[in-house]
Amino acid sequence: MKHLLIALIFPLLFGTTSTNKVIGDVEWSTDYETVIKKAKKGNKNIIIYFTGSDWCGPCKMLKKDLFATEEFKEIAKHYELLYIDIPRNNDLLTEKQLKHNMDLMAKYNKKGVFPNLKVLDSKGREKGALHGYSMNGEVQHHIKFLKKYMD
Repeated sequence: MKHLLIALIFPLLFGTTSTNKVIGDVEWSTDYETVIKKAKKGNKNIIIYFTGSDWCGPCKMLKKDLFATEEFKEIAKHYELLYIDIPRNNDLLTEKQLKHNMDLMAKYNKKGVFPNLKVLDSKGREKGALHGYSMNGEVQHHIKFLKKYMD
């Protein structure tokens, strides 16, 4: 019982901030610095996905139509993945995470377009961008874009 109590209290004392988001069985980081370090170490490019998870209809459909596919799971192996959410309900993120996301939006998504996919190199330099989604289930344009920048 004592060990169970410690196991339950430990995360509360030291924070429970998750730095990951799972979309369609693919794990995305929510921390830029972590992704940059992993990209440098693995010599990979980075996909940044800007979304408005609680309000953006095309973002929600893109998650289902693209990120939940087997084809995307294969593509994802060639990248480090960064999930940047800008929800309208600020209670969905910690204050620290929201500030982090807004800072990255100011740097990589100045026009505030959603959904927005950016490909960066391991030094954080933009290689390509693709924004929007017509919500018709046709994601081959997105697949082609992502394959273009695979290692």
